[in-house]
Amino acid sequence: MWSTKNARGKTPRVAATALAATMAATTAFAGSALAQDDVTLQVALVANPQMEDIASLTPELFTAETGINVEYTILDEGTLREVTTRDVGAQGKQFDVVQIGMFEAPQFGRNGWLVNLSEYADADADYMVDDIFPAVRNGLSWDGNLYAAPFDGESSFVRYRKDILDAAGQTMPDAPTWDEIAAIARAIDTDEMAGICLRGQPGWGDLGAMFTTVVNTFGATYWLEGEDNTIGESQVDQPEFKEAIDFYVGLIQEVGEDDAANSSYNECTAQMQNETAAMWVDATVAASNLESDGSPIQGKLGYALSPTKVTDASGWLWAWALAIPETAPNKDAAWEYISWATGPEYLATAGDLLPGGWASVPPGTRQSLYENPNYQEAASTFAAKTLEAMQAAPIDNPGVQPRPGLPGVQFVGVAQFQDFGNRCTQEISAAIAGSQSTDDAIAACDAIATEVEGQRW
Repeated sequence: MWSTKNARGKTPRVAATALAATMAATTAFAGSALAQDDVTLQVALVANPQMEDIASLTPELFTAETGINVEYTILDEGTLREVTTRDVGAQGKQFDVVQIGMFEAPQFGRNGWLVNLSEYADADADYMVDDIFPAVRNGLSWDGNLYAAPFDGESSFVRYRKDILDAAGQTMPDAPTWDEIAAIARAIDTDEMAGICLRGQPGWGDLGAMFTTVVNTFGATYWLEGEDNTIGESQVDQPEFKEAIDFYVGLIQEVGEDDAANSSYNECTAQMQNETAAMWVDATVAASNLESDGSPIQGKLGYALSPTKVTDASGWLWAWALAIPETAPNKDAAWEYISWATGPEYLATAGDLLPGGWASVPPGTRQSLYENPNYQEAASTFAAKTLEAMQAAPIDNPGVQPRPGLPGVQFVGVAQFQDFGNRCTQEISAAIAGSQSTDDAIAACDAIATEVEGQRW
């Protein structure tokens, strides 16, 4: 099935076009000799511009070549995670390909829920698996095997309006602290333009991602590391956590965007493009959209590493990646799609076809993209900073104390974090909205964290 709307009812900019093109492709190739027994893949993607771009190009570049039709379901982050986790975990057969990330890939792989992609990748000489950055490849692997192929890779960093800071007499450090970010945000905040945009929408991968990097760098954590792969004692009631939440909520309320409690990646992207926010701390991949051809702020942005407090680095590490559920009906065709969508050929050709040009090509996965002269020119303002941020991401040691689970920065690599993060961020978002105090949010989050103490991860 195709979904033309995300969970908030907004229509992705290419969804209708892609739907029409896919329907046309289905008709055109129904009797083609290229068709693989009239295979139609069901693919679930996150709603962001890069994914919508590839949906629009699929009929021309993939279906026309292979005869394999593709029907997309495009969902916002929170809904996608809920839908894919439920379907894959329950051994459903709704999707042939699902988009997941570094939180899910190693856990789902360990659980036996996904097809081992190393077997496909190693047998596909054109895929060039060694071209994928090792940190990205490792983050999507379990027990040395790749379980999801990266579509784009990212860390987090600061992007800011150079002209706005210059007019206010402000200078952005290359590696700012959160205190410096707060001071700059206060200096540039106006009635027409927020000093900063930050995630406030509930969800472990929405508000939870950004806030967890703040928790880490403020010296806080959610749990201590327990013995024998268990979750230790909750630390949500500790002073460092209170300092982190008070700072984050207070900064948004003072100089953040309007309706911040309902704001995440897509909303902050719009705030920057609409010139209603002067600074944004979030995923590096957003630079591809903000610097693309036609963007009203192309060339106006500067970039700095993700802010810190007591740690040396705080930027996260993530990849949106494509995986094949173990129960997928069309595994071989699914790999053919993944090989095209995440392979070097798409990155080498898409820039000439995308409305945003070469700057909008999915970044952060393959070395060959950063050696491409077309991309080097188009992404000159942010490509090097993206790689610097990804390389600096403290994935093995994100905070100041050991915590349970598999490696991760903006999440704790335990299955229990998904439910905890969703519920706890509801409380933090309510504090951002002003409907409760941060102390109330802390008490609620601590109670939720305590529920899973002692559980094996």
